[in-house]
Amino acid sequence: MGPVPGDVLALIVGAAGGYFAGRAAREQPASPAAQNLTEPEAPDDGLERVIDLLPVAALLVDGRSHVTRGNAAAARVFDIDTERARGRALIEAVGSIELERLVHRAQAGEITEATLIFRSLEAERKLAVTVHPVENRPGTVLVFAEDRSRIADNERLRRDFLADVSHELRTPISSIRLMVETIQLSGEDPEAIRIFLPKMLAELERMTRLIEDLLELARGESGQVPLQPSRIDLTRLVEDTVLSFRPRAEELDVQLQLETNGPIEAVVDSKRLTQVVVNLVDNALRHTSAKGNVLVGVGANNGDAILSVQDDGVGIPFKDLPHIFERFYVVDRSRSRGSGGTGLGLAIVKQIVEAHGGSVHVDSELGSGARFSCRLPVKRATTAS
Repeated sequence: MGPVPGDVLALIVGAAGGYFAGRAAREQPASPAAQNLTEPEAPDDGLERVIDLLPVAALLVDGRSHVTRGNAAAARVFDIDTERARGRALIEAVGSIELERLVHRAQAGEITEATLIFRSLEAERKLAVTVHPVENRPGTVLVFAEDRSRIADNERLRRDFLADVSHELRTPISSIRLMVETIQLSGEDPEAIRIFLPKMLAELERMTRLIEDLLELARGESGQVPLQPSRIDLTRLVEDTVLSFRPRAEELDVQLQLETNGPIEAVVDSKRLTQVVVNLVDNALRHTSAKGNVLVGVGANNGDAILSVQDDGVGIPFKDLPHIFERFYVVDRSRSRGSGGTGLGLAIVKQIVEAHGGSVHVDSELGSGARFSCRLPVKRATTAS
C-alpha cells in the first residue's frame, strides 16, 4: 500500500472529525481553564484513534514539529519507538533533514511527496513519503510512509536478470553468426565446415541448456517445482551420477572420489535429485585445477540424508558466499563463461532441495576449496509414502 493520497486522507480526517467532534461537543464542553493555556490542546476530533487503526505508517506532527502520535506501522517503517518519540522533535525522533523539510512545507499548507533514503549500518531503506496538512489544526501535519526497499530491490534484480539473460544468449548467437558467415565466405569449404560445425553445435547446446535452466528457475520461483517422488536408494543414484562424470574428470586430470556409508532409502524425485548431483559435481570440476580432488559423499544424520560435494579448488571469497545461490551469480564470470557455466546451476540446486523440504549450505575460503552440503529429510519422505 502506498502513502494515502490527499483526497483519501481528507475523507478519513473529515469523516472522523465530523463524528468525533460532534460527539465531543455534546459530551465534553470546553473547560474555561483550557482557554488560558499558552499551547491549546488538540481538538478531540478522533484523528489520533484513526491513526492507530491505519495499516499504513502514519505520524502526527504538531505546529512545533514535535511528534504527537505514531502507529504501529510507523514504528516498523521508521524503525523507532513511537511511545518514546511522542513529544520529541521530529528531527530527533526520526533523524531525517529531508523529512523535516517536507513537514515545514506541509505546515505552510502544501501537500508534499518524496522518496527518501534512510541509511544505517545494517541496510539502506527507501521510503515513499506523503505529508498532508490537517484541516482545523493549524501547523499540524500527517506523515505517511511506505517502505519500498523491496520493490526497488526487485526492480534492480529484474533489470540485472534481463541484462544477464541478454548477455548469455548474445554471446553464443554472435559466435554462431560469425562461424556461419565464415563458412559462407569460404564457399562452403569442407574444411571450414569440419572445423566450425562442431563448435556451432556446442554453442547451440549451450543456449538450449541456458533456456532449460531458465524455465526450471521460473517454475521454482512460481512455487511450481513438479516433483514425482518414488522410493529409491539415494546412494545408488549418487554412485551412478558420479560414474558418468569419470571420463570428464580424467580428461581434466582431477581425482573424482565417492564416499558412502551403504544404502540410504528415501522417497524423492530421482530425476530432480540427479540434477542436484550433476550441478554440484559439474560446479566442483569447473573450479578445480588439474591434479586437484573432488570428493562426493552420501551419508545419514539424525534421520536426514546428507549429500556433500567438496573440492580443493580456488574457493569462494567471503563477500560472495551470501550470494552464491542467486541466479546468474558467478564468482569469476570470465572463467565460468569459458567453461560453460551460466550461474544458474546452484540456484536450481537450492530450489530442488528446498522443494523436497531440505536445505543446502556452503562452506568455503578463498584458496581452500569449497564444500556444498545438502540435507534431505529421509524419514519424513519415507513416512509420506
